[in-house]
Amino acid sequence: MGCDRNCGVIAGAVIGALMAVFGGILMPVGDMLIEKTVKKEVAVNSSKIKVKQRGPYTYRVRYLAKENITHDSETHTVSFLQPNGAIFEPSLSVGTENDTFTVLNLAVAAVPHLYPSAFVQIIVNIFIKKSNSSMFQKRTLKELLWGYKDPFLSLIPYPIPTTVGVFYPYHNTADGVYKVFSGKDDISKVAIIDTYKGKKHLSYWPSYCDMINGTDAASFPPFIEKTRVLQFFSSDVCRSFYAVFGAEINLKGIPVYRFILPSLDFASPLQNPDNHCFCTEKIISKNCTLYGVLDIGKCKDGKPVYISLPHFLHASPEIAEPVEGLSPNEEEHSTYLDVEPITGFTLQFAKRLQINILAKPGKNIGALKGLKQNYMVPVLWLNETGTISDEKAEMFRNQVTGKIYLLGLVEMILISVGAMMFTAFMISYCACRLKSIK
Repeated sequence: MGCDRNCGVIAGAVIGALMAVFGGILMPVGDMLIEKTVKKEVAVNSSKIKVKQRGPYTYRVRYLAKENITHDSETHTVSFLQPNGAIFEPSLSVGTENDTFTVLNLAVAAVPHLYPSAFVQIIVNIFIKKSNSSMFQKRTLKELLWGYKDPFLSLIPYPIPTTVGVFYPYHNTADGVYKVFSGKDDISKVAIIDTYKGKKHLSYWPSYCDMINGTDAASFPPFIEKTRVLQFFSSDVCRSFYAVFGAEINLKGIPVYRFILPSLDFASPLQNPDNHCFCTEKIISKNCTLYGVLDIGKCKDGKPVYISLPHFLHASPEIAEPVEGLSPNEEEHSTYLDVEPITGFTLQFAKRLQINILAKPGKNIGALKGLKQNYMVPVLWLNETGTISDEKAEMFRNQVTGKIYLLGLVEMILISVGAMMFTAFMISYCACRLKSIK
């Protein structure tokens, strides 16, 4: 009888301990979704470049489903193309696509960079004069973004592209091919890009700066810690970036981690030695001491395109000094990702970048002869945003975070009940042992 009681007590203690352990090892899993936008800037001639922000002008992009999706079971990868398309959203814009802007003449400003030879510049200048082109021009929003026939390029008697636009060509094109890991063999590799356009490197930058790191920022490997540095690749900027933890946010009832793009991403090699291979020229950058702008000309066919944060946020004062009308603001102009830490899904983001054209003096180009210095001219800035919809947020809460909370609750109950059972039965067992000894 005593033995049976002892055995029962021990069995109860073991069951309690198992419940506590089982409660301690329960782990959850989950499921996902997301969208995009555009803002505008303008330039007016003066001794200083004067800019006035106008906008927003909003387009819906990334609405097309991925194409050519193929699975490779041997390498555990998925390949796909991301089609490009943009639909103007009048209800979210301050005007129409036919609104007119005074902007830098993109083709004229590019001449000294594309044709450094003085002889070629003299010839090209003949066509610039003949077409009455100047340093600035008036263009509609639609022309500026998606392309227009440039008058001086159309006069050149050689087979060269004559359509110019900030995003030209865009419509009916596709981004990729992307090849990403499925994570089937290693969950820590989920969504990590293996190759882009069949390559592991970009061929634009020297050394490790040319590497394609991380994901496309739509999602990351699950179980994210605040200490993790999130790496992601941006094809339109032709480089990889990283983001660091900034704050905990409640997004429509879903706890997320906000990761922000640090100023060190655009820092000079003096501030961040890791950026030394992003400085590819010494003159404009003043021997790599200027910060806050990135020369991406190599991936834009040699055109003088520079990327920065909007209004030159975190840029060297001397870059913004010749430009009047800027007001950088951390809250409005910073880039962030709101990531659900268990699943790794990006549920909200804001990607904010400014597109600038370097206008430099050209003594053989009449339209640029009056320039006394180099100007980093803002053309427009983008506020590409996306957030999970209310409907999808509710689904996410019900199917993911709700279940995670429930599992956490069950886990705590099991641990508590198990611990109490173990303690109670062990006390009973000791009491029984004392009685049998007496």
